[in-house]
Amino acid sequence: MASDLISVDDNGVLTLTVSTSAAGTALDHELVLESREALRAVVRGSLAADAVVLRGDGKNFCAGGNVAAFAADDDRNDYLRGLADDLHSMLGFLWESELPVVAAVKGWAAGAGMSLVLHADIAIGGPSTKMRPAYPGIGLSPDGGMSWLLPRVVGAARARHLIMTDQILGADRALDLGILSDLVDDDAVESTAYEIAAKLAAGPRGSYRAIRRLLHAGTTATLTDQLAAESASIAALSITPEGREGVDAFLAKRAPDYRGVR
Repeated sequence: MASDLISVDDNGVLTLTVSTSAAGTALDHELVLESREALRAVVRGSLAADAVVLRGDGKNFCAGGNVAAFAADDDRNDYLRGLADDLHSMLGFLWESELPVVAAVKGWAAGAGMSLVLHADIAIGGPSTKMRPAYPGIGLSPDGGMSWLLPRVVGAARARHLIMTDQILGADRALDLGILSDLVDDDAVESTAYEIAAKLAAGPRGSYRAIRRLLHAGTTATLTDQLAAESASIAALSITPEGREGVDAFLAKRAPDYRGVR
């Protein structure tokens, strides 16, 4: 990988940095492209990873798109379409990887930054964390999946309200709405997010994948279909090495070693 801001460590945690202090912690297009290639490698099996951390390298998680950069481009339509397509391709591989995703949401998460937070299974913030859709403020519409994800988190009516009135959400409100999963001290946001990701990376991959699939499918499935999917999933997992290890460890009153049976 070209940048040390995109890396996998010995715990199997793939760290994806989406912004730096350059350009006011705006979304970094080059890091988006590097993240996409890393995730593509995971999907294709040429890079081993078991969990993802999304983070920013400056004072903010991500302050949104680089407005100055696309305003200066001679063809804004082409520039924004290319940037959105690249971001969406990266997010497509993030979803396809089926890895648990943890976001370290320090400072601002605005525009595309807020969209990225919505892709996390677990989002850790601090008292100074703030979020804002930001798109109406510059006369644009959402990207990064916000229009699809936010209604599923907060409900359609509330999502319309939040985006159209361009509300600024403090940490407590974001937690109440379910956008953030937990709040810790500001200086512990990144370390806490990493610790959670490392714990997930050491856990049962098949279980996490199944949980994510079931929760996703459950938003549109009938109860009967969802119950059938749950039955099939739990039965299938019971005969995998991880499923056997989990049950055996429980009966032996010891901690399961999921890495050891992979």
